[in-house]
Amino acid sequence: MRVWRDPLYWLLAAFLLLLWGLPHSGALFAHWFPQLERPLYQQESFWRLALAHLSLVISGSALAIIFGVGCGVFATRRAGRAFRPLLETLAAAGQTFPPVAVLAIAVPVMGFGATPAIMALFLYGLLPILQGTLAGLDSVPDSNREIAVGLGMGPWRRLWQIELALAAPVIMAGMRTSVMISIGTATIASTVGAESLGSPVIIGLSGFNTAYVIQGALLVALLALICDRVLERVQRQLSGWEG
Repeated sequence: MRVWRDPLYWLLAAFLLLLWGLPHSGALFAHWFPQLERPLYQQESFWRLALAHLSLVISGSALAIIFGVGCGVFATRRAGRAFRPLLETLAAAGQTFPPVAVLAIAVPVMGFGATPAIMALFLYGLLPILQGTLAGLDSVPDSNREIAVGLGMGPWRRLWQIELALAAPVIMAGMRTSVMISIGTATIASTVGAESLGSPVIIGLSGFNTAYVIQGALLVALLALICDRVLERVQRQLSGWEG
């Protein structure tokens, strides 16, 4: 019975129900929006848009994790400490650019499609992961490092088994924030020809079709809540394992 009290399962059920039910809800939206000639988004399958949205988020987040954690580790080593302010400044600068501006700059170089959208998600999701990695590694007590040295651990083994293991909950918190940013930012990917759950939102805004906007926004919001719950569980497990 604990399963039924878990909000994650209710959110997942609501998301799947919407994906299945929206294509059959034309009469309902026609009743709510009688002034609209086409109140139901039918250009593409909602299932296809959801999978494309997830693909964009996963690709952009994976790049941000690789670069964010890698740069964070480098900036906390002796050889990279001098570059730490520069790396933090560059990551922060990447998030100050509006995503639409990033897309506008990337399209002439990369063309239309998913590639410029993934680049925008990467730049927007990098800062929280870099900051989480730096904060997590900085929080590892020096005594733990000294004990690892005393046990004869080499630098790489010490980094993997001691530092990253202890810093994992804080790093995961940064990843969680990054993924939430990516899910929201991916809605504008349709402006450059990439499929996403933002397609109904963008078309609805440009065509003054509130029904389209609601249909896309509901799915994006539920997807964000589901991913947040899943990542929260991972973060909680990492914190328990650390303890």
